[in-house]
Amino acid sequence: MYDMGMCEDIVNIDISDAVIRQMQERSGSQRPKMSYLQMDMLQMDFPDAHFQVVLDKGTLDAVLTDEEEATLAKVDKMFGEISRVLQVGGRYVCVSLAQAHVLKKAVEYFSQEGWVVRVHQVASSRDKQQFVLPVFVYVMTKFRKIPGSAPQILEICPEEQDKPMRVESAERLVGAVKDRQHYALLCSQLSKTPCKEQVFLDLCDKESGRPRYTLHVVDSPSVKPSRDNHFAIFIIPQGRETEWLFGTEEGRIQLAASAGFRRLVTVALHREQQYKGMAGIQAELSGKVMELAPPGLPAQQQVPFLSVGGDIGVRTVRHRDTSPLSGEYVVEDVKGDGTCYFRRLIFLRNRNVVQSEARLLAPVPLPGQKKRRKDKKKPMPAEPPTAIDKSYLCCEHHRAMVAGLCLLGGPDPLPGTPLAVLVVGLGGGSLPLFIHDYFSQAHVAVVEIDPSMLEVATRWFGFSQGDRMQVYICDGLDYVAKLAAEAPAQYDAIMFDVDSKDLTVGMSCPPPAFVEKPFLQKVKTILKPEGVFVLNLVCRDARLKESVLATLREVFPLLYARRIEGEVNEILFCQPSPKGCWDPAELELGARARALEGALRQPGLPWDSSYVLADMLQAVKIL
Repeated sequence: MYDMGMCEDIVNIDISDAVIRQMQERSGSQRPKMSYLQMDMLQMDFPDAHFQVVLDKGTLDAVLTDEEEATLAKVDKMFGEISRVLQVGGRYVCVSLAQAHVLKKAVEYFSQEGWVVRVHQVASSRDKQQFVLPVFVYVMTKFRKIPGSAPQILEICPEEQDKPMRVESAERLVGAVKDRQHYALLCSQLSKTPCKEQVFLDLCDKESGRPRYTLHVVDSPSVKPSRDNHFAIFIIPQGRETEWLFGTEEGRIQLAASAGFRRLVTVALHREQQYKGMAGIQAELSGKVMELAPPGLPAQQQVPFLSVGGDIGVRTVRHRDTSPLSGEYVVEDVKGDGTCYFRRLIFLRNRNVVQSEARLLAPVPLPGQKKRRKDKKKPMPAEPPTAIDKSYLCCEHHRAMVAGLCLLGGPDPLPGTPLAVLVVGLGGGSLPLFIHDYFSQAHVAVVEIDPSMLEVATRWFGFSQGDRMQVYICDGLDYVAKLAAEAPAQYDAIMFDVDSKDLTVGMSCPPPAFVEKPFLQKVKTILKPEGVFVLNLVCRDARLKESVLATLREVFPLLYARRIEGEVNEILFCQPSPKGCWDPAELELGARARALEGALRQPGLPWDSSYVLADMLQAVKIL
């Protein structure tokens, strides 16, 4: 600082007399205004308010080696002396590696004294030759202590930002520093060796602090190295982050191998954020993603940014609210492959899972309505559709559940056959709505515990009640128990598609109480002898899953399982008695296929139901 002309009136102290003599000899006549004094920092000889700045380069780290009572008392005495010799408005500047207990002690002490506390990150893993852990500087600005509870001013200024960010508490400040330390260690490891497991991290918005990008680092050692295939960035189009290829570990491995790069970083965009196209994202991320570059990346190597179709997709949030039972949720429209748009219901407590989905219909011009003349110079962007396509089931597990109706009573579950169906779990209403519209004689009862979901389904997913569709707002457990006592054997089909609100259990669908033996016996009671009970099971805990299957086998003599490819979902078809069921081994598949096809394509149906036919025939083959 002296040699750079920043300041010449500098006093240096150290408790070691040998160090002071050595420094006096080194500076000598070259720095005549700088002085060196042998002194104990815990008991300095300077008068009060003598300095404008106290600079500490690693001393606090050296003293505060543990949190023993004697150590903390020594640090309190050190801070007290620093506070005494500083003028009001002066600054204590401390260079530190910011171990959690060191930072916490400094922040709590000075913030309680009414000082402004700011933490700067000044060196990071970018300086790979010098630093593995980042280096921080605490800047504590002295203010007169105000009696009472004055608000604490705590700020952090990351290396990549000029503007400091305000944080709410000492715990938050310590946590923010810890995040940057973990990130530095991660970057150091990734720069030296390939990652054996996928690594993910969130990059947050500078202003709000909310996640803006979610990055997954995927290494593919099997890809043969070449000059141009070391490293690439893949931007996942908005709204498609839940798809198997982008939203699962196996999918991302396949994506990286298909792309042909030894390291691929996938980038998911968050719905709360605004983005300025692919070019804007590339400009925003180019510096940060290079910190995740693999070992052996050639200098000045161009790193490509990839995507599907070269754009970032379309996501429009139509509705956002909070339910006392389901928590915060959004209804959003997203663009799929080609020109298709979809409407989705997402519970934000599990934002990577699509709770309900419906395809949107492109607007059809009214008879006699003329199309606007196209302006070749200024092409108008096509407006996304808003009408719900009720004839289309987007979710694979819903298709499989409907296909389970082929188990009813005989080889011909025609759309005109009278059916009594109970669906527990409404969501967006796609499943009961399809059954109601496709099976013209079906009477559908829907049980939903959350009244907010009925409002969402009605307003945003085209759901409506009528003579053959009735919704009951109550707990499915209570509804089934009451029917079992009052009106047994009344349903041809019972379908459970209900999520669990408890994320700590290894089964997200259904809640555990729905697969306990006493309750399943009540389900069997209200099911007709030739009926079918269809359960959407989403269970990642192998032991719990085996326990559920064992309980189901105790209650239902017949149990079929259908895995949904690329998903955790498994659809279980349960029947109370084999007497009324057709035997797949004795059924001539071609005759059944023709019967089903004729039924599904009968005149008057406004849609092509061939995909339901295909799923039913697949169910026949599997069962």
